[in-house]
Amino acid sequence: MLKAVIFDMDGVIIDSEPLHNRAYHDMFNEVGINVSKELYESFTGQSTINICKRLCEHFNLEQSPEDLVALKRKHYKQFFESDSDLALIDGVLDLIKDYYNNGLTLVLGSSASMGGINQIFERFDLNQYFVAKLSGADLKESKPNPEIFIKAAEASGYKPEECMVIEDSTNGIKAAHAAGIYCVGYDSFHSKNQDYSKANKVIEDFTEISFDKISAILN
Repeated sequence: MLKAVIFDMDGVIIDSEPLHNRAYHDMFNEVGINVSKELYESFTGQSTINICKRLCEHFNLEQSPEDLVALKRKHYKQFFESDSDLALIDGVLDLIKDYYNNGLTLVLGSSASMGGINQIFERFDLNQYFVAKLSGADLKESKPNPEIFIKAAEASGYKPEECMVIEDSTNGIKAAHAAGIYCVGYDSFHSKNQDYSKANKVIEDFTEISFDKISAILN
């Protein structure tokens, strides 16, 4: 029986990818590297520190991964504070309220930094619905490692088989699959070349997994 839902944030709750894209590419320009489209898309769902470690290794950079993280976050902060058009993804707030009002326990499992998570949750008043927020940036391994979802299930107080993950990235879906948690792959126009083959169910609209509809599948 479904007891808890674990949400990813970027690409599921908020379309912050354009802001991250601009921040990363400004950082790339600042350190003088040319990151291919394919390499950039492979980063989706991973924490900033792990992405920066990969960049340092790939380009043999003199800067440390921590230096790159600081540069990227500097640019992101500027964009976040100046972007008045930033909005929640269509239908996600209704879904969150639907689950919350029907007694499901909600947890966030995101690769974003806790500072970035708190920025979004405070801006859109989401803390009232979630019992816990986990940042992959605080963990040793990034998605597709299942650690974040294993810990998110523990934070919910329920077994993995009583949980569901909503993810939009290849790395996130692999992580949920490896954690033994039912995974919904959200394939929206925000998603870029992601693999949904390991998702248990693939959707394009959140109304497809309303409480009544998903309960009929998982209960």
